[in-house]
Amino acid sequence: MAVEGGMKCVKILHYVFLLAFCACAVGLIAVGIEVQYILSQTISQGATPGSVLPVVIIAVGAFLFLVAIVGCCGACKENYCLMITFVIFLSLILLVEVAAAIAGYVFRDKVMSEFNKDFRQQMKDYPKQNSTVLIMDRMQRKFKCCGAANYTDWDTIPLEPKGRVPDSCCVNVTQGCGINFTVKEIHTEGCVETIGGWLRDNVLVVAAAALGIAFVEVLGIVFACCLVKNIQSGYEVM
Repeated sequence: MAVEGGMKCVKILHYVFLLAFCACAVGLIAVGIEVQYILSQTISQGATPGSVLPVVIIAVGAFLFLVAIVGCCGACKENYCLMITFVIFLSLILLVEVAAAIAGYVFRDKVMSEFNKDFRQQMKDYPKQNSTVLIMDRMQRKFKCCGAANYTDWDTIPLEPKGRVPDSCCVNVTQGCGINFTVKEIHTEGCVETIGGWLRDNVLVVAAAALGIAFVEVLGIVFACCLVKNIQSGYEVM
């Protein structure tokens, strides 16, 4: 059964929005994985707000991608059941996104508090664990920071020789550059604030993307409902 007249335009727009859903889904998954990776390096494992929210973002992105495929199949075959399933799932995703946005805003301070506490614990473990050394060095090099609040936090850590900082704090990283350093030779900014700023920037990006996605999803639901009505009318005629 062909969709005629103005419904053809609706169907084409429906496909356009499905492509937008796929793009948004990939974007959410990418941001979620990056945030999860950064947080997993410092925040202790467990069901905390800091560890759960990135997982929710990834799950929503993956589910949105699958729902877009269902919507595409339903529109191609003009299948009433698939289109109803698409509308229901898309509505559920919209509700989850709203809930995740609210939770992210409510728990933003708690996430930073967890991040600060666990980062300092990682610093204490630095002289003892090789895995911690690799993680901390990688983060300090990537974000060009040193210590939790600033580079002086390493004064309380028993590194050898005394008074040094990890080589990853250096502007130009070389073997032993953290020994007998001058302030100009190292990054003095703390990692908690630096990485926290990165996380806040990404939260703003996710929030802006979520608003855009929500708007697209509402339009997608409207167009899908129009197609469902048209398909149902066709069945009634038959």
